[in-house]
Amino acid sequence: MAAPADPAPPEGWHAVEGRWPNAEHSRFVRAAGLVWHVQRMGEAGAPKCLLVHGTGASTHSFGALMRLLAERFDVLAPDLPGHGFTSEARGRVLSLPGMADALAGLLDTLDFAPAIAAGHSAGAAILIEMALGGRIEPAALIGLNSALEPIEGNAIFSPLAKALFVNPFTAHTVAFQARHTRLPRRLLANTGSALDETTIGHYETLVGMPSHVAGALGMMASWNLEPLQRRLADLKTPTTLIVNEDDRMVPPRVSRHAATLTNSATILSLPSGGHLAHEAAPHQFAEIIEETARTAGLLDTAEAAQ
Repeated sequence: MAAPADPAPPEGWHAVEGRWPNAEHSRFVRAAGLVWHVQRMGEAGAPKCLLVHGTGASTHSFGALMRLLAERFDVLAPDLPGHGFTSEARGRVLSLPGMADALAGLLDTLDFAPAIAAGHSAGAAILIEMALGGRIEPAALIGLNSALEPIEGNAIFSPLAKALFVNPFTAHTVAFQARHTRLPRRLLANTGSALDETTIGHYETLVGMPSHVAGALGMMASWNLEPLQRRLADLKTPTTLIVNEDDRMVPPRVSRHAATLTNSATILSLPSGGHLAHEAAPHQFAEIIEETARTAGLLDTAEAAQ
């Protein structure tokens, strides 16, 4: 029996496909009750590397980093439920356990068992949740400016998100403002990262999409990190928590505190770069991920040095 055809892309994909990072590696996959936008590149048989973006982002966040890692890994990056060009999501799927379950369902569908996994911000929390639940068993896990506790006053986990999410007009209002004001640029300025105009344009596209805004707000409203914190002592996966000391959105103390709760995590401190440092300096993070993979025995030392 022939494999089922991939589902059709969502409305709006073809309008941006020509300028979306790595669009030639995009496909749409039905899994866990959703239609996912995923990107995969690299060599078959290479160590599998999973990249998970944070709240309000998409695969574009790893655009340059993916191309670098594809020289050594078989790399997969999905848009999270309700984000980017993955179908809209409601209810439990937007919670931390729900995201972990949904992403595990996608990996099962793709038969993709990551040997190494890296998550940015809330994406790191999702990966840790998956590792704690045995949904993934990577040799190494990397968190990039990991959002592992509620941050009072932080836009990512603000209680305001809960109030906004229940208003059906909020997503359309925010998207309208994004298309006609400098709202996306003001939000990005809070990250402390120096992004080029092309990258800023991708965020402007996303924040101008009501479905994406609804997904990000729903994720914020559904997020509860206290159960994860209580289980960090059970994390056995070797974990590197990278912090940028000038991160304005998730202070480095968050990762440092998390590291004290588990014996498996170490801190790698970088002096600057802001919350989106992996977008501003992808070569630096590709080198860190490759070095982590070498330490875990996933890459041959001589080959990786080429």
